[in-house]
Amino acid sequence: MTSQDNKWIGKRTIRPDGADKVTGRAAYAADSTMPGMIWGKILRSPHPHARIKSIDTSKAAALPGVKAVMTGQDIVDFPVDKSVMLGIQDMRWMARNVMARDKALFAGHPIAAVAATTESIAARALELIEVDYEVLPWVIDVQEAMKPDAPILHDFLQFEGKPSNIAGTLEHKLGDIDAGFAEADVIIERSFHTAPVHQGYIEPHACLVSVSPDGKATIWSSSQGQFMVRAMCAYLTGLPQSDIRAIPAEIGGGFGGKTIIYLEPVALILARKSGRPVKMTMSREDVFRASGPTSGAYSTVKMGATKDGRIVAAQGTFYLQAGAFPGSPIRGAAGCAFTPYDIPNVHALGYDVVSNRSKVAAYRAPGAPIGAYAAECVLDELAEALKIDPLELRLKNAAKQGTKAAYGPTFPRIGYVETLKAAMEHPHYKAPLGPNQGRGVASGYWFNAGGESSAQVNIAEDGTVIVITGHPDVGGSRASTANIAAELLGIDYRKVSVLIGDTSTVGFSNLTGGSRVTFASAIVVTQSTEKVITQLRERAAKIWKIDPEAVVWENGEARPVSDNAGKFPPLTLPEIAAKANATGGPIGAGAQLNTTGAEGGFGTHICDVEVDPEVGTVRVVRYTAFQDVGRAIHPSYVEGQIQGGVAQGIGWALSEEYIYDKNGKVDNPGFLDYRMPVCSDLPMLDAVMLEIPNPKHPQGVRGVGEVPLVPVLSAVANAVYDALGHRFYSLPMSPPKILAEIEPPPMAQAAE
Repeated sequence: MTSQDNKWIGKRTIRPDGADKVTGRAAYAADSTMPGMIWGKILRSPHPHARIKSIDTSKAAALPGVKAVMTGQDIVDFPVDKSVMLGIQDMRWMARNVMARDKALFAGHPIAAVAATTESIAARALELIEVDYEVLPWVIDVQEAMKPDAPILHDFLQFEGKPSNIAGTLEHKLGDIDAGFAEADVIIERSFHTAPVHQGYIEPHACLVSVSPDGKATIWSSSQGQFMVRAMCAYLTGLPQSDIRAIPAEIGGGFGGKTIIYLEPVALILARKSGRPVKMTMSREDVFRASGPTSGAYSTVKMGATKDGRIVAAQGTFYLQAGAFPGSPIRGAAGCAFTPYDIPNVHALGYDVVSNRSKVAAYRAPGAPIGAYAAECVLDELAEALKIDPLELRLKNAAKQGTKAAYGPTFPRIGYVETLKAAMEHPHYKAPLGPNQGRGVASGYWFNAGGESSAQVNIAEDGTVIVITGHPDVGGSRASTANIAAELLGIDYRKVSVLIGDTSTVGFSNLTGGSRVTFASAIVVTQSTEKVITQLRERAAKIWKIDPEAVVWENGEARPVSDNAGKFPPLTLPEIAAKANATGGPIGAGAQLNTTGAEGGFGTHICDVEVDPEVGTVRVVRYTAFQDVGRAIHPSYVEGQIQGGVAQGIGWALSEEYIYDKNGKVDNPGFLDYRMPVCSDLPMLDAVMLEIPNPKHPQGVRGVGEVPLVPVLSAVANAVYDALGHRFYSLPMSPPKILAEIEPPPMAQAAE
C-alpha cells in the first residue's frame, strides 16, 4: 500500500494535543497539586570532589514547618562489587547519583533533602544542615582523568590491574586493520575534542509524590517512561513495584535527558516520612549542575583509501566522559562512526571515563554525533586529498543491502544510497556561494530500536475509538497512532482519541527513546485494531445470523463478502457499537509484545555557512537534510524531528558547551550564558524525506528521531573549512576559536 492509497497514514492531520498545549490547558508535572502538599528541596555539594565526614540534620529537622529530612542513608545501598541492572542503567550508580553516600563527586551532587510546609521554610532548613567535608583533588577533562596521577573517583574501579578512572571499554573489529592500511595509498589521521552539551529541554524536572496510609505511592512526574520511574523508585526505596503507581504528565522536552530519575525517589522517601504529598522541582541552575548532559569527548580517527577512492581501512578511538559514574555512550560513538560505509577493515574502540561532573544521560543518538564528527571530517579530508567530490566518495563507499557493519549486523534493504543521490541532485548542492561562505556535507547513522510495548483499543458506545498506549508522547506518537488506527478501521481520524496510560492502566511499555515509539507502538496498535476488526465482523455476523467468515470490514463498515452471504445493508461502526450489549458486550482488544524488526536509519546533510572575519561569528545560511524515514506516518512530525535534530546539532557545533570555573563548578548554568541557538540564529531547515519502507513493519516505519542530529556537527565543521580554508578539530567553533585561526587576526592586530 502506498501513501497515495492511504486516507490518513502519511497525511498531515491535526495533532490531538495541539490545542491543549498552545492554550495552556496541558498539565505538566509542575502543575500538579494536592491538598496538604508540602515542598521538597535538595542540599547540593559546593565541591566537585569531597569526602563526606558527617552530616548533621538536627537543626533543620527542628525548624518549625519542616516535616521530613533525609540523606543518602535513606536510599537502598547496593554493594559496588556486583551490578544491579535495570535496562542499561546500573542501580548501584543511580542510587549514589540520586543522593551522595560517602563522597560528593560533582558540584551539585545531592547531599540531603528536606520537606517543609513552604518553599521558603525548606530553603531555610537547607541552610541549617551542617556537612563536614574533606575536600579532595578533582578532575573534569577526559584526557586529564586518564593520566596516571589523576585523582581517582572510585577506588573499586580497576583498569589493567590498577585503580583508574577508566570504567570500561567497548571494541568492534572487522577484517584486518593493519593489512587494510598497508593497502591504502592515502591515509589521514586526526584528533578531535567535543565539549559536554545539555539536551536543553525547556521544562525542568518536576514531580509530585503521595503515599497513602496503606503505603501505596502515586508519582506524577515529567519523564520519558513511567514504567522506568516505577521500577527505579522501587529499587532505590525498597518499596515493591506493586505499591507504586507512576503517572506520566505531559513532557516539555526530554531528548534522552528524562530517561533516568533525579527527584522521584527523594520525594517518595520524604512523602513516606512526612505522611504528606511532596512536590519537588528543579531550577534551571539545578538542571545544568545536576542532571545529565551528554559526554565531552576526545577522539582519534584514522582512515585510508586507495587512489581510486575505495576506503580500505578505518580506525577510531573514542574517549567519552561518563561524569561521576560509569555509563558514557561509547556504544553510539564506536558503533555508528563508520557504519554508513562498506569498509572491509574496521577497528573502533570506546573508553568510558569517569570525572567530577554530573552523570551523563542519553542525548538523541547518544554518542553517535561524537563519532560521526571525527569520522566525517576525516572523510572530507580524504576526498580533498583524492580530489574526489565528497558526496561521490561517500557514494562510492556507501553501505547497502548485504554490507556487514563492524558492530555486527548485515544490512537488509536500507536507504543510505538514496539519501546521497538525492543530495547530489538537489538544487542546494549546485547553488552558488557568496563571499566568506562555504558548503559542507556529512552523513550519519543510528541503530533505532524496538522493545516492549503495549496498547489497548476500545470502542465506545457511540462508535468512537479510544486507544491507550504506554509511551509518553515526546515526538508526536499520539498523532501517528490516531492516523494508524483510523486508517485500519476506515474511520475519520477525529473519531480516535489517544491516551497515555499509567503503570496501572496499560501493560508494560519501555521508555520513549531510541527512535522506537512509533515503530513499536504502531505494531501493538495494529495488532489490537485488527483484533477489534475481527470482533466487529463477528458482531455483524451475529446481527445478520451468518458466518463471520462471510463478513468483511471495508471503509468503516461491515459488509457481506458477496450476495451469496446475504443482501444486508452495511453496518457502520456506530451502528455495531450501539448494539454491543445485545451482541456480546463491550468491544475492545489489547496487545503486548517485545517488538522486533527495527532497522537502522541513515541521513545525509548539506550545510552552507557564512563566516564574519571581523568578529569570528559563523552563521548557517542554508541547510538541507535528507533522510530515509521508512514511512512517514505523520509527515509534519517527521519534518519537525529532522529540523529539531539539525537545530540542536548546530548549537553543539557552534556555541554550546559546559564551562567550568577554577573551583570545578559549571560556570554557565542557565540559558543566558549557555548559548543555545534561537530562531533568529537559524535559517529555514529543509527536510527531504525519502520513504524506503522497512519490510519488517506493518506500515514500513524505520525510526526517525535520532538520525538527524548525527551528521550535523561534521557538516557544519566541513562547511566552515570550505569558507575559511582552516579545519577545526575542537567544538564548539566559537568566535574566539575562529578569530585565532584567521591570519592576521584583525582585532588582535588593532589592539597591538
